[in-house]
Amino acid sequence: MIPVAMGGSQMADYNAAMLRTIPLSYRPGWQEQLADLLTDPLELLELLQLTPAATGYSLAALKDFPMRVTRAYAGRMRKGDARDPLLLQVLPLAAELQVVPGYVNDPLAESTTNPVPGLLHKYQGRVLLITTQNCAIHCRYCFRRHFPYADNRPSRAGWEQSLDYIASDTTIEEVILSGGDPLAISNSHLDYLLKRLAVIPHLRRIRLHTRLPLLLPDRIDPTLLSLLGELPQQVVMVIHANHAREFDSEVDLACQRLRACGVHLLNQSVLLAGINDSTDALIELSQRLFAAGVLPYYLHMLDKVNGAAHFDVPEPEALALIGAMQAGLPGYLVPKLVRELPHERHKIML
Repeated sequence: MIPVAMGGSQMADYNAAMLRTIPLSYRPGWQEQLADLLTDPLELLELLQLTPAATGYSLAALKDFPMRVTRAYAGRMRKGDARDPLLLQVLPLAAELQVVPGYVNDPLAESTTNPVPGLLHKYQGRVLLITTQNCAIHCRYCFRRHFPYADNRPSRAGWEQSLDYIASDTTIEEVILSGGDPLAISNSHLDYLLKRLAVIPHLRRIRLHTRLPLLLPDRIDPTLLSLLGELPQQVVMVIHANHAREFDSEVDLACQRLRACGVHLLNQSVLLAGINDSTDALIELSQRLFAAGVLPYYLHMLDKVNGAAHFDVPEPEALALIGAMQAGLPGYLVPKLVRELPHERHKIML
């Protein structure tokens, strides 16, 4: 029998505990779970006992940018709550169709920093590899929701071109695996990339930007941990949590496993109207991150991508929120408030 009168976090922990009672021989692997994403908003709303009219759901917005979310993440959403902060990150809304001046398809001008397919070289000392177009979630505020992934899906020969580019530039000390989500690719393909990077002598760090520890904790499997733990470079993983309720005991365990194999865990969030634009929400997020062994790193102002204007928080409000966090938390739990601008050589601290 399912316990009654549970809050959202209690229900998430209960669901995680129940999942652990399933014999491993019957529990779907992470690839099977990744193949069983929720892609129909009406199915998600039915699971949450919500109607489309109550949420502002838009079929037209879905056509512009499909919905994707794991069932584990959806299981942490509150039933009957049309303003649930996890739901609002994934549900296509009519507000996305508004045409707002200053919002564009390529807000960071990444097309100008794309010297070879699959590689972005924007900042001094580091490059970013677009490992895949696939994600386990389509965040509605994603600045790459219009990215030309079709032009950045190199073959194995194409990857060699990107890897040769990195090997030939001794000023590159860090490679960032991004996407899409780099943990959405298979362990065998990730093994190929990491082994090629491991032998480049001037690389000091390998960084992965991923939401999979939050969305699909089973992705942090023994093979992945072995791949990361064997690298000669320092390994940094930046997870992308925006709200404390994205964590449950399964996520905590995934973070614990990563830390045990020497991975440094950081978090960067996006400041999002209606989701985390309150002092209480941001303080709770920082505290929950640190409880899971993750250090708050950046709090990003919204990138001005078409379809996301309704998430914007004005800069004066953002500065006031950071000030309130500084008053209520030790300094190491206060993320840096930043804005990223095209053609700048670094992020802008606010």
